[in-house]
Amino acid sequence: MAVSEQPAHLADMVRALAKSRDKEIALEFEGRQTSFTEFDVLTNRVANGLKALGVRPRERIAYLGKNSDVYFELMLGAMKANVVMTPVNWRLAAPEIAFIVADCKAAVLFVGPENFAQVAGIQAPDLRVVIATEGKTAEWQNYTTWRDAQSSDDPRVEIGRQDVAIQLYTSGTTGKPKGAMLSHANLLNLLENGDGADADWNRWTKDDVSLVAMPVFHIGGSGWGLLGLYHGAKGVIAREFDPTKVLDFIEHDKITKIFMVPAAMQFVVRQPRARSVDFSRLKHILYGASPIPAALLKECIEVFGCGFVQLYGMTETTGTIVALPPEDHVEGLERMRSAGKALPGVELAILDVDGKQLPPGEVGEIATRSGSNMVGYWNLPEATAKTIGRDGWLRTGDAGYMDKDGYLYVQDRIKDMIISGGENIYPAEVESAVCDHPDVAEAAVIGVPDDTWGETVKAIVVLKPGKQTSASDIINFTRTHIAAFKTPKTVDFIDALPRNASGKILRRHLRDPYWTGRERQVN
Repeated sequence: MAVSEQPAHLADMVRALAKSRDKEIALEFEGRQTSFTEFDVLTNRVANGLKALGVRPRERIAYLGKNSDVYFELMLGAMKANVVMTPVNWRLAAPEIAFIVADCKAAVLFVGPENFAQVAGIQAPDLRVVIATEGKTAEWQNYTTWRDAQSSDDPRVEIGRQDVAIQLYTSGTTGKPKGAMLSHANLLNLLENGDGADADWNRWTKDDVSLVAMPVFHIGGSGWGLLGLYHGAKGVIAREFDPTKVLDFIEHDKITKIFMVPAAMQFVVRQPRARSVDFSRLKHILYGASPIPAALLKECIEVFGCGFVQLYGMTETTGTIVALPPEDHVEGLERMRSAGKALPGVELAILDVDGKQLPPGEVGEIATRSGSNMVGYWNLPEATAKTIGRDGWLRTGDAGYMDKDGYLYVQDRIKDMIISGGENIYPAEVESAVCDHPDVAEAAVIGVPDDTWGETVKAIVVLKPGKQTSASDIINFTRTHIAAFKTPKTVDFIDALPRNASGKILRRHLRDPYWTGRERQVN
């Protein structure tokens, strides 16, 4: 670890790194390198610039743009001023962006060149200033010009470990998105969790090079970037995920650690030249945020030849709370189906509908209690109370079970559960079986009304390019992988699955046509 003592907050982390790592490279972005000492100075300028704009401690600023070293300067600079960073999903439509900027009451909005049009004419009552992170516009200030006009003196603003540092908005598959408030304590708990651990995958050295390829509006982007900084490792930032460029980064920048979602892993491993790239420097690929088909994982292990670590967590838990280490990634091992075991300091429980803890092997709602649990949802006390009980247990909304050894098996989101003939069916398990079919690219499983069984299982399937198969072939195939009552009774074929801006499948969009005219969405 590069920080010799656990810092009181993240602003102190930046100061400590400037002393311990000095002229070593902290961040590299499109040929621009920033040392740890330079990063400390630049974040001072950002903090002083925010103060000069009249942004007060605990107010919000927003960032709308793709990945950049500028984002990390802004995030840590805001923290030095005790101001809360709110990154906004750049894939959203203009009205959705306006909602988040207005909801968080952002005083300043920093916007990337790809998003200028979306911000033009934005209506947000508390927004006072818009600054362009790159390029020049007639209407807005340029970020570099603004930043470099500020004092480089350390602002020395008082910051509490429990103060909110970043506000990340959840996907909002139903209703409006919610702002999850993560404190310095939450983030430091994530960063410090692996310190001194025996797990090789959780250890960092000064020679590690991290690739920040996931979007910073997710904890998988912001949190991963912070993790590399905290350990004094060089962070190479990809403006956006591009599978061909990921291979270039691995090869040319000698990347040792990456975090990716399974869909991204699939895009990279299926690149024609993936099997000719030198992966000898790559130590670990960490993956999570959605289930991974066993066949894809096997392919990635064969091609990349490094250690794989599955991560389980959510925005509300400041990211990872459960991990499956490389030694459990063994084909045929039952544990390979699990999400892994709780990280140090994390408690897990499986709860029934009454909040009672269930024994090993029984499926219920996954709950967790740790220092990583969010402060709460911004200005939504009722939603916060529904998620985090007075006893500190955070209900994840995921269904799963634990085995006698403490390994967590995630079944699905509770709201997506199908009940057929009194049996609970979790779509993720069925989808995994369908996706093992050699002609299937991806699938979504939903429950549709049935007069006999209440609900039956329907699979919505996207085939691989140039492939053809029948519904009966897929149904018969899944029968060899899962119990008969779980197999799809019908299969529809479509060109692409509907997804929200974060890439999550919108099952409700698939379900709704089958439930039209019914008073309830269960049968």
